[in-house]
Amino acid sequence: MKLTLKQFFAYHYFPHCVIFFTHICKLWLAWHDIFNDPIHGTIKMHPLLVKIIDTPQFQRLRHIKQLSFGYWVYPGACHNRFEHSLGVCHLAGELAKTLRESQPELNITKEDILCVQIAGLCHDLGHGPFSHLYDDLLKEHETRSVKMFEHLVEDTENKLKPVMEEHDLKEDDRKFISELIQGLDENSNGSRGPGKKFLYDIVANSRNGVDVDKWDYLARDCYYLGVQNNFDYRRFLRFARVCSVDGEMQICTRDKEAQNLYDMFATRKSLHCKAFQHRVVNVIKIMVIDALKKADDFVEIAGSGGKKFSITKAISDMEAYTKLTDHIFEQILYSSKEELKDSKEILMKIVKHQHYKFVGQIFLETEKKPLAVAIGYGKKKKNLINGFNFYSKDDPKKAKRIELDQVNEFLKTPKCHIKCLNAALGFLMNSKHTETTDNPPNLS
Repeated sequence: MKLTLKQFFAYHYFPHCVIFFTHICKLWLAWHDIFNDPIHGTIKMHPLLVKIIDTPQFQRLRHIKQLSFGYWVYPGACHNRFEHSLGVCHLAGELAKTLRESQPELNITKEDILCVQIAGLCHDLGHGPFSHLYDDLLKEHETRSVKMFEHLVEDTENKLKPVMEEHDLKEDDRKFISELIQGLDENSNGSRGPGKKFLYDIVANSRNGVDVDKWDYLARDCYYLGVQNNFDYRRFLRFARVCSVDGEMQICTRDKEAQNLYDMFATRKSLHCKAFQHRVVNVIKIMVIDALKKADDFVEIAGSGGKKFSITKAISDMEAYTKLTDHIFEQILYSSKEELKDSKEILMKIVKHQHYKFVGQIFLETEKKPLAVAIGYGKKKKNLINGFNFYSKDDPKKAKRIELDQVNEFLKTPKCHIKCLNAALGFLMNSKHTETTDNPPNLS
């Protein structure tokens, strides 16, 4: 049978081309797993990150709600620590890569970027049931996250050590990852030295609170709560730059981004007012704490060596702590143990929306002012935005602070805009032929 040139290629070369490209695609997918995230879109994950994700210690985050009892008030707030950790890992890598590309002189290595990504991925490993509720009973979750990360690596069933060595991560890198998760003291330079101290501000920025952890939870929480997020982290990524500030290397951004940074803290404050510190959320939190305290001595969690641990003691054994998630609520609620009767009654009241009621208040005769809860833009009375530094277009190597009162100047509407708004308002009222004796309000 005679074949034309076109048929010859179709029969002999095309199948081989298909097999070749299929093999290439498989190799690429094996190198980077793909996650589809509603906040950040398509996320590519390094194989070591995927290896960490596929461990029991990390998978437990699927069963810990990001906003704990916020789900009882906002039905859309059903997201978990699992997807938040993926988002922080992604943003940590994006920020580190941006700095490396724009400033090669920083000598950011591929191992540095991978360590930063691992820290972002593992920064919330230490969260207990109902997220921050467990923090009220015990110490900060960052310390527990470091312990859980070490347990995750040392667990022989996970087989992580050989994979880390395969990607040139050594013992010093593990220490670096732990430091990144926990955050550095102001007087410490960390294991990477003063030249790379800025890397410690990417995941857990103790200096001014501007880190990728906050970027993700602001975007993610707003998305699932149905609340407006006014902070654009993509612009911050675009203008991020490392500058020397008082002899210390710090991540800075353009001066024109001061308003965007202000919006970040304003969004955080708004979320605290609307969701995190919601009245019903706080009431449910108190009820669950009461239930857990009553149940503590009667709930047993299996740990290493066959030992049993209570709810509050499980933190002393990482194997037991791995099994402690939000499921403790249902475990107590549907338990047949007579000792858990009081705890079950409290939790059933939550299910039936029979919350603790406000009885009344008594003002004592005292010269002291009544206690008030103030929600600010940073840690307590500290305005964290005052601790951030900005560079200008004319001098990108020099950074300076822009105080909060200077940022507030940007909020003032220019007089020319006010005149335009007044003219537009008058036009709209005239076009509707509104019959009223009142004059149009003057915005100025």
